[in-house]
Amino acid sequence: MAAAAAAAAVGGPQPPQAELPAPGPGLDKAATAAHLKAALSRPDNRAGAEELRALLERVLSAERPLAAAADGEEAAAAGGAGGAGAAEEEALEWCKCLLAGGGGYDEFCAAVRAYDPAALCGLVWTANFVAYRCRTCGISPCMSLCAECFHQGDHTGHDFNMFRSQAGGACDCGDSNVMRESGFCKRHQIKSSSNIPCVPKDLLMMSEFVLPRFIFCLIQYLREGYNEPAADVPSEKDLNKVLQLLEPQISFLEDLTKMGGAMRSVLTQVLTNQQNYKDLTSGLGENACAKKSHEKYLIALKSSGLTYPEDKLVYGIQEPSAGTSTLAVQGFAGATGTLGQLDSSDEEDQDGSQGLGKRKRVKLSSSTKDQSIMDVLKHKSFLEELLFWTIKYEFPQKMVTFLLNMLPDQEYKVAFTKTFVQHYAFIMKTLKKSHESDTMSNRIVHISVQLFSNEELARQVTEECQLLDIMVTVLLYMMESCLIKSELQDEENSLHVVVNCGEALLKNNTYWPLVSDFINILSHQSVAKRFLEDHGLLVTWMNFVSFFQGMNLNKRELNEHVEFESQTYYAAFAAELEACAQPMWGLLSHCKVRETQEYTRNVVRYCLEALQDWFDAINFVDEPAPNQVTFHLPLHRYYAMFLSKAVKCQELDLDSVLPDQEMLMKLMIHPLQIQASLAEIHSNMWVRNGLQIKGQAMTYVQSHFCNSMIDPDIYLLQVCASRLDPDYFISSVFERFKVVDLLTMASQHQNTVLDAEHERSMLEGALTFLVILLSLRLHLGMSDDEILRAEMVAQLCMNDRTHSSLLDLIPENPNPKSGIIPGSYSFESVLSAVADFKAPVFEPGGSMQQGMYTPKAEVWDQEFDPVMVILRTVYRRDVQSAMDRYTAFLKQSGKFPGNPWPPYKKRTPLHPSYKGLMRLLHCKTLHIVLFTLLYKILMDHQNLSEHVLCMVLYLIELGLENSTEEESDEEVSVCGPERCHDSWFPGSNLVSNMRHFINYVRVRVPETAPEVKRDSPASTSSDSLSSLQSSRRPKVLQRENSGTAQVFSLVAERRKKFQEIINRSSSEANQVVRPKTSSKWSAPGSAPQLTTAILEIKESILSLLIKLHHKLSGKQNSYYPPWLDDIEILIQPEIPKYNHGDGITAVERILLKAALQSRMNKRIIEEICRKVTPPVPPKKITAAEKKTLDKEERRQKARERQQKLLAEFASRQKSFMETAMDVDSPENDIPMEITTAEPQVSEAVYDCVICGQSGPSSEDRPTGLVVLLQASSVLGQCRDNIEPKKLPITEEEQIYPWDTCAAVHDVRLSLLQRYFKDSSCLLAVSIGWEGGVYVQTCGHTLHIDCHKSYMESLRNDQVLQGFSVDKGEFTCPLCRQFANSVLPCYPGSNVESNLWQRPSNKSIQDLIKEVEELQGRPGAFPVSISSETNLSKEMESVMKDIKNTTQKKYRDYSKTPGSPDNDFLFMYSVARTNLELELIHRGGNLCSGGASTAGKRSCLNQLFHVLALHMRLYSIDSEYNPWRKLTQLVEEVNSQQGNEEQQPEVPILYHDVTSLLLIQILMMPQPLRKDHFTCIVKVLFTLLYTQALVALSVKCNEEDRSAWKHTGALKKNTCDTEKSYDVLLSFVISELSKGKLYHEEGTQESAMVSPISWSPESMEKYLQDFCLPFLRITSLLQHHLFGEDLPSCQEEEEFSVLSSCLGLLPTFYQTEHPFISASCLDWPVPAFDIISQWCFEINSFTERHAEQGKALLIQEARWKLPHLLQLPENYNTIFQYYHRKTCSVCTKVPKDPAVCLVCGTFVCLKGLCCKQQSYCECVLHSQNCGAGTGIFLLINASVIIIIRGHRFCLWGSVYLDAHGEEDRDLRRGKPLYICKERYKVLEQQWISHTFDHINKRWGPHYNGL
Repeated sequence: MAAAAAAAAVGGPQPPQAELPAPGPGLDKAATAAHLKAALSRPDNRAGAEELRALLERVLSAERPLAAAADGEEAAAAGGAGGAGAAEEEALEWCKCLLAGGGGYDEFCAAVRAYDPAALCGLVWTANFVAYRCRTCGISPCMSLCAECFHQGDHTGHDFNMFRSQAGGACDCGDSNVMRESGFCKRHQIKSSSNIPCVPKDLLMMSEFVLPRFIFCLIQYLREGYNEPAADVPSEKDLNKVLQLLEPQISFLEDLTKMGGAMRSVLTQVLTNQQNYKDLTSGLGENACAKKSHEKYLIALKSSGLTYPEDKLVYGIQEPSAGTSTLAVQGFAGATGTLGQLDSSDEEDQDGSQGLGKRKRVKLSSSTKDQSIMDVLKHKSFLEELLFWTIKYEFPQKMVTFLLNMLPDQEYKVAFTKTFVQHYAFIMKTLKKSHESDTMSNRIVHISVQLFSNEELARQVTEECQLLDIMVTVLLYMMESCLIKSELQDEENSLHVVVNCGEALLKNNTYWPLVSDFINILSHQSVAKRFLEDHGLLVTWMNFVSFFQGMNLNKRELNEHVEFESQTYYAAFAAELEACAQPMWGLLSHCKVRETQEYTRNVVRYCLEALQDWFDAINFVDEPAPNQVTFHLPLHRYYAMFLSKAVKCQELDLDSVLPDQEMLMKLMIHPLQIQASLAEIHSNMWVRNGLQIKGQAMTYVQSHFCNSMIDPDIYLLQVCASRLDPDYFISSVFERFKVVDLLTMASQHQNTVLDAEHERSMLEGALTFLVILLSLRLHLGMSDDEILRAEMVAQLCMNDRTHSSLLDLIPENPNPKSGIIPGSYSFESVLSAVADFKAPVFEPGGSMQQGMYTPKAEVWDQEFDPVMVILRTVYRRDVQSAMDRYTAFLKQSGKFPGNPWPPYKKRTPLHPSYKGLMRLLHCKTLHIVLFTLLYKILMDHQNLSEHVLCMVLYLIELGLENSTEEESDEEVSVCGPERCHDSWFPGSNLVSNMRHFINYVRVRVPETAPEVKRDSPASTSSDSLSSLQSSRRPKVLQRENSGTAQVFSLVAERRKKFQEIINRSSSEANQVVRPKTSSKWSAPGSAPQLTTAILEIKESILSLLIKLHHKLSGKQNSYYPPWLDDIEILIQPEIPKYNHGDGITAVERILLKAALQSRMNKRIIEEICRKVTPPVPPKKITAAEKKTLDKEERRQKARERQQKLLAEFASRQKSFMETAMDVDSPENDIPMEITTAEPQVSEAVYDCVICGQSGPSSEDRPTGLVVLLQASSVLGQCRDNIEPKKLPITEEEQIYPWDTCAAVHDVRLSLLQRYFKDSSCLLAVSIGWEGGVYVQTCGHTLHIDCHKSYMESLRNDQVLQGFSVDKGEFTCPLCRQFANSVLPCYPGSNVESNLWQRPSNKSIQDLIKEVEELQGRPGAFPVSISSETNLSKEMESVMKDIKNTTQKKYRDYSKTPGSPDNDFLFMYSVARTNLELELIHRGGNLCSGGASTAGKRSCLNQLFHVLALHMRLYSIDSEYNPWRKLTQLVEEVNSQQGNEEQQPEVPILYHDVTSLLLIQILMMPQPLRKDHFTCIVKVLFTLLYTQALVALSVKCNEEDRSAWKHTGALKKNTCDTEKSYDVLLSFVISELSKGKLYHEEGTQESAMVSPISWSPESMEKYLQDFCLPFLRITSLLQHHLFGEDLPSCQEEEEFSVLSSCLGLLPTFYQTEHPFISASCLDWPVPAFDIISQWCFEINSFTERHAEQGKALLIQEARWKLPHLLQLPENYNTIFQYYHRKTCSVCTKVPKDPAVCLVCGTFVCLKGLCCKQQSYCECVLHSQNCGAGTGIFLLINASVIIIIRGHRFCLWGSVYLDAHGEEDRDLRRGKPLYICKERYKVLEQQWISHTFDHINKRWGPHYNGL
């Protein structure tokens, strides 16, 4: 109906042209199209064109109703949807027909494709697509290839990786602008244009007419569908609805683009033609519809805050989006072009909601120049308006794909790029408003990365469209919307504004697409040069950067903890890295050569201007505000990095780009503040600010940020230090770190700015900072390779690293073009030079290692650099780890046995520009500090650590290494009075100052200090002292003289006269300058009075060092100058013995260096050593120390007590360790008998691991074994085929499970059930091949009542993870192994006592009778079942557990559900499963003998008792007991009776002998006697042997049979015929020939017959192989029941050894001639009689079913060991096949595909599509395939996941890359190769059922996998 309506609508008003037929069904369309095409081909085609126009007008306007529906007229939508849809289809059909010009559309497509000059691939993909990137072939870092092009090209040996596209992309194959031609694939290598024929004109003629109309129609549609949202919230519903309706149209366009180059060029013409656009869209003319649409277009423009140029509205358009009043207040600040300052008068923000808390948003004024960029748009072509709507609709994926698919067309590419740039500001506005900014960002980048990666294109657009101006302006505008006032420094009057990191714009990284485009275009040299040359742009950019300067300010909380920890710091660090640092690195990469000096000067100039403005704006004078820190100083860092580049690469003179001293002082303040704050944070002084402040400190030094943050900061400080006065700098450092007060000679002091507990770590921080500052050479002269090497060594010293983590940790230049590309040549070569590769190793049952790199020995020896390690550690523990590894290396290599100190490492030479840095080491201030600290350490003052001493010595050593002027020996300390009298030291050179003695020091101390009392006599001789005092007035210690107020005189000076730092006169130095009184400086009220004391020191640095040596070594006079013995030392000073060692070594090394530098020092050292040092006074023990001693004693006692307890526990644990730890190593193992009972002990004794008591297990208090019950289908996976099963990796390969053990047994059972009585069938086979219950124990026992209370306590314990107590799960209290039940131990001895063992001499006939009687006696159990004892209750409950372990379908096989036979079958099958599995664990045979790991974990003995107890409840009716059939000849009375009404029983020859064995034994009363056991085995062996003969006879062909029948018959009368296989065989054949078994030969049978000719040897081998499985199981059973050892043997003699071990072989048997299996036979009744009786049953069955009868006889006994599927070598083969494969259930491509490694089934992980009854597919499959255990390979992650019951765990990956590491989630995308060892470990854990024990991280999956 709808279609008819549509047709009517189309055919409504008849056209004026007579020839035009009314558009009817398809045929007419074709005719019309052909006619029109002809009309248009005529030279005068106006009539035809008019005709076509009218037709299109009609056809396309038929779609109008749709727009009405979309416009929200819901009523119409409901009914009209169908009609609209149909009309739409119809329109598309018309278009296709017209394009094809009357021919078929498909033929038309093919024809156009033929003209495709496919030089470019251009395949467009969306997010999550798997693509490749090859760095070797890429010119642009953004280059990417689709999988097809990648695999078709040759990239062997290249540095490539596979990646999942984040934002979408397009294939660059064939585009030589982006990649090297050598990497093109086969399809795109051909240079096209030449050989492609010219496109015939008429082929695309119609398209040129039809497409403009079609596209215009699309645009009208978009216009009408768009409703300006009423509120700020665009109604996404409506937009999406419109887009959905447009889907077919856009898809149609997309299909056109895929037709190739010819069609694309037509589309390009249409889209860019301005005339067409004007004609169609102007909205003039008579058409009301078009008018309306044009109006809507204008409204949309206006509402977007854009103006149509005709409106003459160039200025002052408000942005409705922000909802704030625009403050266009101040004009632009003229020529400089900087942004106007804030207007303070009108700062109130009307819109309160926008501000965060009380922080007001700030609006900046705007300039007219920018306005045009921001607010004007004029569309001149379809393309431009299409892009406009694409943006308006927030970049629908389909539109994006269409626009990108056109890019291979060069003309289009240029036009589109220009259009994109034209709309850039509009994109930013839309992005800011968008609610789906993430998706939108991705789509924007998807487009822009295709446009801007191309250098040629970027350059063109930069020149023609002012791309750079637009980008910078747009970024500036974007950030302006979230500015707030900076609170740094001067909160009230600050004029600086910063971005607010709490705003969504920053928090969600909304700016990312724009910044990423900017970085992308700056990577092109031509574009970057334009940027660096344009002063206006640089000014604007520095303005932009200054918005980030000082953002995210932290204020230290002093009182209580912050109630809300803000996480804004993520946003702040990301913003600085992305918006400031990355563009900076981009620019730097183009400033590499001398010719680019000018650029650097420009940047530095504007950077300094911006910094000056910043200092003015925050009112900065000379002191930073206390308790504030910001980690964000991008302007400082720009300045620093450009300076570094200028000196390193451009040979600029550093001083020419440095500012004056005052500016340098200002510049150093904030970076220094950050360094001090780092120390404060690590000293826990910021703990009230929460964890986030630690996070900031860590991020600041973290590998991705450090070279854009801490490195430039340290470099800037180094530059400042090298140019400022060193005393000033050093004093600033100690003041910033707040430790000035600590630097006093007095033993007590007051620190007014720091709590005592923080002093030590702050002092360590200050000294460490100085060491780093003076030793780091990253920007001061190291080459790139040296830097890389140093970084790598530092990371490797902390820990062994994998290749990928090393790549991640080495701070590479963030700009991709910088040279150190990860994986580049230099990286690999440096790595191989400094590190050794440790291949991954496997500890059985342990964790899986990855391939690691570890430092070479010589690296530890010569290159370990603790300074670099400290600089690069994020966690403090890493420094310790590096030192521990260093210590271990020294011990191991025998270089140093004790605890070494960090080694001193020689530095790279300084670049000459920075020589001034070393003046720090030669300034008095530092020397005074060093002297004071050495003195304090020697005197044991508090708060000093070994670390402090280490750093002090390090600084002294640095000073000695870098001493500048070689001092002459004559230089005596007569340097004029003016130099001496204000200072401690005569000069500034460390070498000479070291020997200078200091006699007295005046200190200010609290009255309580010990110095005060001691000083009373000295005060009398005040004159002498006062004269001394004037000359020795400590310059540094001025601070102490006036307690709270005094600081280093330098500091005081600095406050008073900021400029005149250099020349100080003593008079000033002695004046006390009161600093600004602020709370920070006022003394605490409670402080005790300060008083002046004078200390007698009489030491020099040298003498202090020598005394220190004595103190450290603990011996008097331990130091002896080495040169006195060996004068050589002074000549070749490099002595290896001093390289590594502790403090003593360090002191010796320093003294040696001091002696080398000057003879005076050498002399003085010798003198000091000659004076015998006075003995150190014995220490008085203070009360505090006494307390610690008592503590020590108490600790000692506690330790001893603990030792005792531990010893007890250890002995118990030792036995456990021996058993449990080597789960996977079968060899070299001593069996641990579970209860270690000796045979003569009458009762077994058990230890309870909960209550610790030992005793026997009794009826009322039974003991139990801790066991884990699990269902297993491992047995079912055995196959009879040696060929391994492979994982399918093509459509052809499939896996069919019909040859598995489980399938074969299933078929057999159902076959038996078809023809025989059900109850009898259930005794003839075993089940449990699938879903059998496996029982394993860790060998520990516990009382069952103890266990119950243990479970109770677990139930109440809330924090249990990983297992569910309600399901009875727990962990063994001793070894923590996972378990879920307790198996009661049967009272009585464990190893049966000798009484039962003694062989009796009864004949076999007697024994057979006894067995029968015993089986018949129902209650013949020592424990009578009638009386309910605790034991029997427990046995019942464990039996319930065993049943519930597996699913019902694996238990119920009988036709009558719930029949007792079913339980009977299940129970003996549990025993069978456990025996068979143990056999598999032993490798499938018993050749190795002994007990194995499987043996010691086995609990078969206890399990047998439980099973036997329950089996005897179902006593078999003696009528049916197979025992009778085996041992008696039955009179054939009722043989044929009653067979008609009921099915017969299973013939005895169809019975599974092993099942019979278990039934017989479990039916006997326990404990069983050995001779009974042997008797049962002998009887069953006769049956087994007969079965083997029958099977053999069926296998061979007619001639063989008659031959054997004959030969055997001849021998029948010789002796011992019952033990000769040929006689027996001939008898079997003759018996069975009576039936129809051997008939119907010939046809299909011959397939089964093996063509081999049987020799006696091969027959013997066949018979033995047939019997072996039974013998193995029986021997295992005997081993467990009677504790007998298994003998070991060769494989070929396994049969004879086992049969003699079982007592089948007569003892007198000689072993000379070859062994014959038949000699084991011991017939209970005459052989021929019983055989004929058995054969008779078969014959009566084969009368009717000869086929089945035969199939049942041939049992395949030889199963191979189970294996997982074989996996391909390379992971890519799996990935490429499976990641796009559709699921067979839901026919979709799964989001998380997985494949089962047991059977190869492809499943959807977590897929809701394949969910059945709330079980997701993987869980369901794990139940069906593995009875609850599933092993899946997750295709998209390369990881293996294990499902075990209701829990799952990630196991790890069996695919590793070339460096031996996993690549989880394929993040790195490097090629992966199978790791066979890992796969073996996985398989081993599957077979041995040890997943639960070995893997630790389990979690519940809630059926959702």
